[in-house]
Amino acid sequence: MGLSINRERFVFYLWVGAAFLLLWLFSESVNNQETFVPRALNNVWRCSYVVVLNFILFEYTLPYIKLTWQRILLGIFLVWVHLMFYSFGLYAWRALGIQLHIYSALTTFSSVNKGVQSQMSYSAQSILFFGLLKHIYTYVKLRQATQQLRIEKQAAELNYLKSQTNPHFLFNTLNNIYSLARDKSDLAPESILRLSKILRFMLYETGGAYIAIEQELKIMSDYIALEKLRYDESLRVSFNQDIEDMKQALPPLLLIPLVENAFKHGVSETRNRPFVDIHLSVNRRHLTFIVKNSTEEFPEERNVKENIGLSNLRRQLELLYTEYTLAVMQGQSEFTATLKINLASHV
Repeated sequence: MGLSINRERFVFYLWVGAAFLLLWLFSESVNNQETFVPRALNNVWRCSYVVVLNFILFEYTLPYIKLTWQRILLGIFLVWVHLMFYSFGLYAWRALGIQLHIYSALTTFSSVNKGVQSQMSYSAQSILFFGLLKHIYTYVKLRQATQQLRIEKQAAELNYLKSQTNPHFLFNTLNNIYSLARDKSDLAPESILRLSKILRFMLYETGGAYIAIEQELKIMSDYIALEKLRYDESLRVSFNQDIEDMKQALPPLLLIPLVENAFKHGVSETRNRPFVDIHLSVNRRHLTFIVKNSTEEFPEERNVKENIGLSNLRRQLELLYTEYTLAVMQGQSEFTATLKINLASHV
């Protein structure tokens, strides 16, 4: 099989070679102003040689050496071959340039060994320079790949959590309609109509990463209206809002789990004076969402066991924001969930 050349990597070596050449040109302009032009051409000629040689060394020869006897022995031989190319090869490259009238022989060497040593010094500097920048380049690429994998993993997990939350929310809503249908309530048709609105929203509005807060409020209002159909006038629901900009972006269905939790695990289990109090404020990109609901009096049960809706919400917040708090508190006869988010801290 023939060796394939990674074009992106080779272009990187060309850029490194250009940087290496510029350093030499700067040195020549400072130390040898009177012969700068021929020296500049000499460096272009030598640099074109070491770019190719360093590319082969770092991309093929060194990666080929593995911890096996065959690879180690062959690797030693290949490294020796490279040393020959870096020394005698670069000296021969200089001679070729002189013959082609590209390279100017500004320095005369007393022997071939002196000339080879001079060229080897140049090669050694190029190896150090290319090796350092290649290490930095590889490190940056690795960090980028790791970051991309982390983003993809978080996106997959977030989609999984959403795929759990949406059916869970829909299942609870269908249970509400089932209760009305079982009781042969005249409100069943209206509940089905409201459910169709919720389904339409879930199908067509929740596919993106964000929706406007006004859309989240609309689906929340439809869900509250659907829940209220199950109860008589004894249920008290209040929903207060203080929002400076209804167009602010919010992940879809992020707030619904707290409202759903208030009805399913609070109001539905309360026999006397059930209530749900909801307050939402969004000012200067800081969101505060407080949901209180009635519960039966269980003073001995102060530890809150989170259901799937709250657990999923907490994990979604971890993936979506860096500044947030989600606190739940069980009181004597009420349950309070408080969510605070800095919307500007979106990951």
